[in-house]
Amino acid sequence: MRVFLSLLTCLMFLLAPLTGPVMAQEAPDRSATGGATTLEDILARQRGETVDDAYRSSNTGSEDLSIEAQLGILGGASDSDVYRALRYGSADVTVSSRSPGAEVIIQDGGMWWLQVRQGPLAQYGGYLVLGMLGVLILFFLIRGRIRIDGDKTGRTVTRFRSFERFGHWLFAGSFVILAITGLVTLYGRPYIIGLIGKDAFASMAVVFKWIHNNIAWAFMLGLVIVTVNWIAHNIPNRHDLKWLAQAGGLFSKGVHPPARKFNAGQKIIFWACIVLGVSISLSGLSLLFPFELPMFAKTFAILNDLGISGLLGLGTLPETMAPHEEMQYAQLWHVIVAFIFIAIILAHIYLGSVGMEGAFDAMGTGEVEEQWAREHHSLWLDEVKEAQANPDQPKTSTSPAE
Repeated sequence: MRVFLSLLTCLMFLLAPLTGPVMAQEAPDRSATGGATTLEDILARQRGETVDDAYRSSNTGSEDLSIEAQLGILGGASDSDVYRALRYGSADVTVSSRSPGAEVIIQDGGMWWLQVRQGPLAQYGGYLVLGMLGVLILFFLIRGRIRIDGDKTGRTVTRFRSFERFGHWLFAGSFVILAITGLVTLYGRPYIIGLIGKDAFASMAVVFKWIHNNIAWAFMLGLVIVTVNWIAHNIPNRHDLKWLAQAGGLFSKGVHPPARKFNAGQKIIFWACIVLGVSISLSGLSLLFPFELPMFAKTFAILNDLGISGLLGLGTLPETMAPHEEMQYAQLWHVIVAFIFIAIILAHIYLGSVGMEGAFDAMGTGEVEEQWAREHHSLWLDEVKEAQANPDQPKTSTSPAE
């Protein structure tokens, strides 16, 4: 009998491409299982077919049975009936909390979020970060450290004032802490638990979550300071085109295109930090205050109205969401932006430290070697020299296009 059943199961799998569409449309006979899941239900799911689960979602017991038929305090509903009612949202739930979504005990529709978070999101996000590290290592091996080509003068020029450096380090330092604690939260269960155990990781996760939630305020403050300090210096101008055409001399020794206080590469980093910083802050605020700041249903409605979702091949995006769905979209977006942010900042850290001689001094002490300034920001150095030579002359505004 066992051999016969095994052969029958194999035959059903072989015939699945032919019989699948027909079998998916027919309601299986569940009399043998008392209305429970059948073998055909299981096989259909394994073949990727859509199975009508109405036989489960509607099977939540009856409250109209006689006293003799009642099952304890549950009345005519068994434990399985109550569970299914909770899972499919048909249970009559009363809660003391009045917060949005408090009545949702089990959100069956949220499984897609869990699968994306633990699957493609963690996988491809990891590939992005590791790929950037690989590119930077390869660049260093081929190009080496970008040295100061000319003879050093021994003189320094003030590159950034103390308040500018404070804003930068507040923004950068908080970002590094947020990145580390966020990655631990995402990858802790599959990797870290195996190394230190569940109890140790549980304690670490609680501490890291508290740090992540509170350091976020320092990050947002740093974002504001950086924006106010440098937005006027990061307006694109015609010199940026020449800098981009020569790739800033990053791939060629002795090539130093002119630039003002910030070159085109730094401007790209700046605007990326502003856009990504604002975006990740908004999704972070939505997560810090659950159900209070929904934003994705409205955003999707705008994308649908403008036709952008169709152009991107996304179809019609959902415009009505449950509170839990809003939180799930916010969490996914938060992590996606974080991975892109981390990859960009890794490149910035490399060029600002080991990748370029003299670059770290700009944010370390605020003073840079004059020859370094001449090679990388010659137009800015000329402005500084002119201001030093004519201290009483009022500073004239310069057009961003010049």
